[in-house]
Amino acid sequence: MRFRKKSIDDAEKFSDWDTHCVLKDPNIKCGLNLMRLMGIFVVFLMLFSVLFSVSVILRDPPSDGVSDASPVTVFQVKDSQGSDNVFSDSIRLPEDKLLGGLLAAGFDEKTCLSRYLSAVNGKGLSEKPSSYLISKLRNYEALHKQCGPYTAAYNKTLEELEYGHFSGSSPCKYVVWISFSGLGNRILTLASAFLYALLTNRVLLVDPGRDMTNLFCEPFPEVSWFLPPDFPLKSQFPNFNQESSECYGKMLKNKTITNSVVPSYVYLHLVHDYDDQDKLFFCDEDQSFLQKVPWLIMKTDNYFVPSLFLMPSFEQELSDLFPNKETVFHFLGRYLFHPTNKVWGLVMRYYEAYLSRADEKVGIQIRVFDTGTGPFQHVLDQILACTLKENILPDVNRQQDIISSGGKRKSKAVLMTSLSSGYFERVRNMYWEYPTMTGELVGIYQPSHEGYQQTEKHMHNQKAWAEMYLLSLTDVLVTSSWSTFGYVAQGLGGIKPWILYKPENGTAPDPPCQRAMSMEPCFHAPPFYDCKAKRGIDTGKLVPHVRHCEDMSWGLKLVRNYG
Repeated sequence: MRFRKKSIDDAEKFSDWDTHCVLKDPNIKCGLNLMRLMGIFVVFLMLFSVLFSVSVILRDPPSDGVSDASPVTVFQVKDSQGSDNVFSDSIRLPEDKLLGGLLAAGFDEKTCLSRYLSAVNGKGLSEKPSSYLISKLRNYEALHKQCGPYTAAYNKTLEELEYGHFSGSSPCKYVVWISFSGLGNRILTLASAFLYALLTNRVLLVDPGRDMTNLFCEPFPEVSWFLPPDFPLKSQFPNFNQESSECYGKMLKNKTITNSVVPSYVYLHLVHDYDDQDKLFFCDEDQSFLQKVPWLIMKTDNYFVPSLFLMPSFEQELSDLFPNKETVFHFLGRYLFHPTNKVWGLVMRYYEAYLSRADEKVGIQIRVFDTGTGPFQHVLDQILACTLKENILPDVNRQQDIISSGGKRKSKAVLMTSLSSGYFERVRNMYWEYPTMTGELVGIYQPSHEGYQQTEKHMHNQKAWAEMYLLSLTDVLVTSSWSTFGYVAQGLGGIKPWILYKPENGTAPDPPCQRAMSMEPCFHAPPFYDCKAKRGIDTGKLVPHVRHCEDMSWGLKLVRNYG
């Protein structure tokens, strides 16, 4: 009752005040009411305008914006002091999960998480692929769908293979890649075989070997790239060699090739020990004959792409596909090689736990060819000489226990890969026992140390594939000479690495390393032959975009052509 009485009294006071004003000056009362109403109306209009504008923007984005269907990711921008400001500096950028059109849409994302998440959780491409390459890949996918395993066209061509004759009526021709050598070699040679298939309008079929299906997702929509287990020649794969009667080099030696009779298949021996006749594969005249053969069975441990760029018949096509010559493996690798969910789990768990939060990520890939039990002191000396000299890693202060540093200290995560744990332990202990001269915080990590290469073990290769991918996610990369493991990492990541020279006589080279000319792998065993003149020639000096490798003086690699 007291509360009610007080409310009534207050109301009466307000009423008395209002009445008093009216009685005192009616004009003032009217003016105040009118102004109050106008103010409320203006505020209402302003609120309505803002709400209407927001609703229009959300419903209809501008023509140069990203549609509602496009996924976005939030990036936290760090201020000049290095601290995270989540509220004011967060920006939203579109996620290009198709890598600029390089990848095809329409896959079930759950069956292969890495295909579309690699650009989000990992890295995008170093540059945009050419529209011609994108078009060529879509055309290849259509061809693969028409001619892939168990299609009507495949079955028809398979019948001709089994009966040993070729009618020429099938629209499909094939190159079959035999699973051979270590994992790094397999990745590089498979990319080479696929490029050859693109250039010759063939369908690539992949021998799964013992573990390819456990390592890589299917790259093409709807129809598998893996060779069916009932392929009639599969049992002969281990026996194919230079002396096989179906070997192209052997056929040339024996002069059994005639234009009137086209064999149903030819074996291509492109392994490092191939001879001069086998190397004629890289001559246009020989390609004219091979183009007629419906089945080409290929065994190789070489990244032979650079020699394709020296063939006049492929020159213009390759120039249109890859205006920047050093992006061949970068694009083809990101298109073809997607880790299975098992491997992707290994990659992302390690990356998020140890690497993702660092200001800079450094990869050091160590491959030692010395015999004997490591770690070797000269190898460790070389690693430190390279990384310290090139300011990849900070030096340590062995005179002081603590070096103070104002503000947030920069962090570096160093990912080391090696069959031995010894190098990792020595470098880790150095940065644990002494402070850095710069005040930077350096963490050293190594996912595995298998002791020796175990090519045929599933988990060994899954870890190796995961480590190659992790190295590709670093900002700066140091690799070992001659190592296909390192070639794969630099190519996938679009990185020009620092290459550790191969030690000789148990001593560290001086200089210890060199910056690579390009991100492309090295072709270790190229031909040195002029197909037109039919004589030997230095194939590393014919065109400006094919040079000798930094780590192997007789090898060939592609570089960017600035001419």
